[in-house]
Amino acid sequence: MSKKTMAEVIAGLFILLFLYTALSKLGEFAVFRHFLRSSPLIARNAGIMAVLIPAGEILVALLLFLPATRKQGMLASLGLMLVFTAYLTYMLLFVPRLPCSCGGVISRLSWQQHLVFNVVLTALALLGIRLHSPMFHHPLSPSIKTGEAENL
Repeated sequence: MSKKTMAEVIAGLFILLFLYTALSKLGEFAVFRHFLRSSPLIARNAGIMAVLIPAGEILVALLLFLPATRKQGMLASLGLMLVFTAYLTYMLLFVPRLPCSCGGVISRLSWQQHLVFNVVLTALALLGIRLHSPMFHHPLSPSIKTGEAENL
């Protein structure tokens, strides 16, 4: 599989993931907001977070869909995955009764399984960024013509 195809598959995976989870949360908005209210980290801002989280997921999916903003979308995907993973880690370590605020099929995962799922997706986001970003390539890679390395 070419790097371009792999990058597009990763972007497509995140588009599907973020649209699916956002629409699941919006489809069961009252339930989603209720679970956020039971979260010690989010309870105070549950109302606004119940709107911002799915809106952010939809925005990132849109960034990933448009070729001109795909790199920014991959960076935003990494950001979301890091935040979601940090939240899951905190909850697993410090909260004895764990509420579930996930939507759809993902809500069937245990918190530990969800953490593993997020770590894998975070790694995929990093790979997607690498595939979309020439700045991550070694400055002396074969893609640079002789004499251009001095201009870097």
